[in-house]
Amino acid sequence: MKIRQIASAVAMTIACTSAACAATPSVKLKIVAINDFHGQLESPGSLRALPTDAFGTVPVGGIDFLAGYLADIKSKNPNTVVVSAGDIIGATPLVSALFHDEGTIETMNRAGLDINAVGNHEFDEGKTELLRMQEGGCHPTDVNSCQGAVVGTPVPFEGAQFKFLAANVVDKKTGNTLFPSYEIKEYEGIKVAFIGMTLKETPSIVTPSGVEGLAFKDEIATVNRLVPKLRRLGAKAIVVLIHQGGVTPTSQSVATINNCDGNLDGSPIKTIVNGLSNSVNLVISGHTHQAYNCKLATKNPNHLIPVTSANSQGRVLTDIDMVLNSRSGRLTSVSAVNVAVDRNNTSITPNADIKLIVDNYKSLVTPIANRVIGNITADLTRVASAGGENVMGDVIADAQLAATKEPKFGGAQVAFMNPGGVRADLTFVSSAAGEGDGNVTFGEAFTVQPFGNSLVTLSLTGAQIEEMLEQQFVGCPNGQAFNRILLPSAGFNYAWSATGPACDKVDPTSISINGVAIDPAASYRVTVNSFLADGGDLFSVLKKGTDRLGGAQDSDALEAYFTANTPVAPVALDRILLLP
Repeated sequence: MKIRQIASAVAMTIACTSAACAATPSVKLKIVAINDFHGQLESPGSLRALPTDAFGTVPVGGIDFLAGYLADIKSKNPNTVVVSAGDIIGATPLVSALFHDEGTIETMNRAGLDINAVGNHEFDEGKTELLRMQEGGCHPTDVNSCQGAVVGTPVPFEGAQFKFLAANVVDKKTGNTLFPSYEIKEYEGIKVAFIGMTLKETPSIVTPSGVEGLAFKDEIATVNRLVPKLRRLGAKAIVVLIHQGGVTPTSQSVATINNCDGNLDGSPIKTIVNGLSNSVNLVISGHTHQAYNCKLATKNPNHLIPVTSANSQGRVLTDIDMVLNSRSGRLTSVSAVNVAVDRNNTSITPNADIKLIVDNYKSLVTPIANRVIGNITADLTRVASAGGENVMGDVIADAQLAATKEPKFGGAQVAFMNPGGVRADLTFVSSAAGEGDGNVTFGEAFTVQPFGNSLVTLSLTGAQIEEMLEQQFVGCPNGQAFNRILLPSAGFNYAWSATGPACDKVDPTSISINGVAIDPAASYRVTVNSFLADGGDLFSVLKKGTDRLGGAQDSDALEAYFTANTPVAPVALDRILLLP
């Protein structure tokens, strides 16, 4: 199957069908979109060609090939703009993360990115660090920053040459947006506006201290408030770049990246698009790491517009054609098609200069990444049990308990890991680094939990532990949008009922530590990562924890656990019981 052949893809078109429109001279604008790149400077692997394939056979991604695709598209249309719907950085592999994602910004500059709507992961290191990503300069404390003299980029770090947009992220004190709300670009005299936004739930899924003082406003209200202003400024077309998305039930594959199975029903992005002004012409979305190509209604149920997403990690790009009447500026059509960034495509020339920068960063990080820290006897996966726990998360929790159980390190009795922080499996089969079957490298362990959180041990009462468990589930007052089952360390057990009422799903008599039922009035020492300790993932009760003691980095704790317990075997998923 030739992936670059897109004849079978379904392109969505909003067309002007009159003969007069066909005869009118046009301005043709090319919009190329990505989302959720997550610093994947090297290829993340392969995509399935068909959803029924057992494994991926189409090698995809890599910033060098992505840049090659962008150059090829630009060579065919001078009116080309490259945009991102967020999360170009954050939750990144070690080759980017060790250097605070400076390499991702530098290579995106050279690949030709023009606009990035800020995603939630851009806030992983806080707003001050995010501003440095835009403005440049060296990290204030980390010597791994500003490696330009070695990798071939300017020193100090140059910062993003593209625009960060964040229309709905507002400084509470000043009322100003953290970054500009929009960018207006002009093509042959016709103005096109791009609004950039992140999801309003960002404060609940990043470390709260990193976004302290910022308000994340409603996406619909933000866009609709801007539309009249953009019209007054002469914008003839309006594009929304938003870091929020939807899910399709079809397995992701090259053959399905242009599908819209399920029409994104029940997803946040559909709700948002359905509330947008009819002046919005196109929505480019992200966040869910899905590829889809849909047509959804705005406020007018008969006004359908393209809504797209391009998978994640540079595997896919969205190639969009926008045609405007050259006399009136009126939009005449929009069509979109998702294209796999196929590394076997011989018509694409990867960018050698960008590859050299990546190779230079890789040479710096390889000795660190390939260091073996321990062994496993079988895959440690994120496959969830009926109760909601998974092996990889349980092992991380065990490691965090081991790192903090000694009195001088906190005296922890139990540890909990947030499921969203477990980003990958550890597989028994050797990686491409050639470390050997069963061996675990630091780079692999870092990929599992790449956020660099520190451990915090704090005191909670038994009643507060029960409250924390109830806060895992949809419907409790803290506002969970979906169940977030914490992964507990060994010795902690409880049972819950899916049919129980909100805030009363956990059987309080079942909560025990090392076989002893917890006492609601007693105090217990609990270890979590700094993200959770700050109330992340809406576990607000953890902010009430007292006698806090900071600990090791989460990655250091996991490495120490592997060193002490090698080989590590998959644990039994018997810590959380789902009641019938």
